[in-house]
Amino acid sequence: MLNPNSRVPLLLFISFIFFACFPGSTLCAVVSLRSIEVFKTHEWLKATTTVYFQCKGETKTVLLDVKRSHALYAFNGEESWQPLSNFTSKKCKRCGFYEEDSITLDDVFEEWEFCPSDFTAPDGEYIRFKEKQFMATFLCSECLSLAAVDEHGDGKGMHIIVVVLLSALVSIILILGVVGAYKFWEKKIREQDQARLLKLFEDDDDIGDELGLGTVI
Repeated sequence: MLNPNSRVPLLLFISFIFFACFPGSTLCAVVSLRSIEVFKTHEWLKATTTVYFQCKGETKTVLLDVKRSHALYAFNGEESWQPLSNFTSKKCKRCGFYEEDSITLDDVFEEWEFCPSDFTAPDGEYIRFKEKQFMATFLCSECLSLAAVDEHGDGKGMHIIVVVLLSALVSIILILGVVGAYKFWEKKIREQDQARLLKLFEDDDDIGDELGLGTVI
C-alpha cells in the first residue's frame, strides 16, 4: 500500500506527464486591438470622448488615445492597456464598445458575441464593422488554433489524454513493483546472510564441543 506521504510526488509526476504532453491544454489566446475608427460620438457637451471596451464579467479597458470621431487610431499591441481580452476556450463572450456619458448611462456603440472563431484571417485578424458607429480590427493569432478544435477533435484529444494518463499510471505501478521486488530481494538476502552467520556460529560451537573447548566453570 502507498504511503500517504508519497501521494503528493505521485500527483506531481502525473501532472508533469500531462502538461509535458499537452502544453496547449492551458492555452490562453490573447486578443489585442490593432486599430479603431469611431464614426459617431454620443457626447454633446464635450469636444472629446472616452471610449472603452468591455466583456461581460470583466473589467473595462479604456482606449486612452481614442478621443475624436472620424480619426483612425492604430496600435502595435504594446500599449499599457493591452491586451484587450483573452480566450481560454472556444466559448464566446458578450463584449462591446462603449462611450462614457457624463450625465446619463454610458452609450453603446455595439454589443456582440465575441468568439475565437471570428478570427479566420491567416494572420489572426478580425474586423468588426458597425454602420455609422465604428470599425475596429482585432488580432488574436492563438485563436486560429483554438477555433480549429471541433467536437471531433475534442473527443480525439480527450482519448489521447486518457491514454497518456493510463500509461503514466501503469508506469508508476511498474516502477513501484520493481522497487517493491528489489526491497523484497534485499530482505531475503539479509535473511539468508543472517541464517548463514547463525549456522557458522553453531558450527563453531559444535567444533568446540568436540575438541573439549567448552566453557570451563
